[in-house]
Amino acid sequence: MRRKLEALTLGTALVFVALAASPYPVQRAWTLLGERTVTDRADHDVINVSGKKGNFRQIKLTVHRASVDFRHVVVHFGNGDDQTVDMKNTIAAGGETRTIDLEGSDRVIKSVEFWYDANTRRGRRAAVRLYGKY
Repeated sequence: MRRKLEALTLGTALVFVALAASPYPVQRAWTLLGERTVTDRADHDVINVSGKKGNFRQIKLTVHRASVDFRHVVVHFGNGDDQTVDMKNTIAAGGETRTIDLEGSDRVIKSVEFWYDANTRRGRRAAVRLYGKY
């Protein structure tokens, strides 16, 4: 019985060592930070983010129901800094922007403001979702 326990302990330790030495980085999941419904009646919107969500290193926007022409995005941080990102991309319904790396440290996101043209037909709206990754 003791040898079985030792073998199991040794096997478990070897698995942990192999995982720690793996050349593949651990993939972290994207966290939904907020959502905004957009129409062709406005040219920019803001997604407010709670500081309780954390300190993120990357963000991306996803688009649902209708395409959106992004012009630029401004990330407002809790420490008062801003980061402006030129986009000039049309994101089709079901698509997403490129991953945006956040510069510097202390990257607690207060809000993300984005300028756009929504490609919506009468009565149809697009949904823009903001995701962050630690």
